[in-house]
Amino acid sequence: MEKLPMTKEGFTKLQEELERMKRVDRAQAIQALNEAAAHGDLTDNADYRVAKERRDYVEGRIKELEDKLGRAQVIEAKDLTTDRVVFGCTVLLGDMDTERQVRYKIVGADEADIRNGRISVNSPVAKALIGRRIGEVVQAVVPSGRKEYEILEIS
Repeated sequence: MEKLPMTKEGFTKLQEELERMKRVDRAQAIQALNEAAAHGDLTDNADYRVAKERRDYVEGRIKELEDKLGRAQVIEAKDLTTDRVVFGCTVLLGDMDTERQVRYKIVGADEADIRNGRISVNSPVAKALIGRRIGEVVQAVVPSGRKEYEILEIS
């Protein structure tokens, strides 16, 4: 069984979503399905089909979340050394082409949010950075082409 690395915050968010899905969304989906079924003939009942699809989505998402939480490997950023780039650290990079600086935190796939500077450990940039040190130049193939970054800071 493959472990899924994630931060404590990411783990907590998935737990909260699972609880909400089980307590609120599941009950709402079942209620909507029962109400739609009460309207009569199920073969031509569009409300019933929609409610059934919603219920199936909720049940599928619950199973997915339970699987992810069961395989989670929570990595605390405070336990990490910062002489090399590792999961959970924040990295300040200098873009070699534009001379701009970008700051990324390397997180689990479910936590990634590029707009907020959080990149997945599975992304090309994170893969290129893992194990590297300050001052090293790394190359990553991204959708816009090949990028070169210099590692300026690791925290």
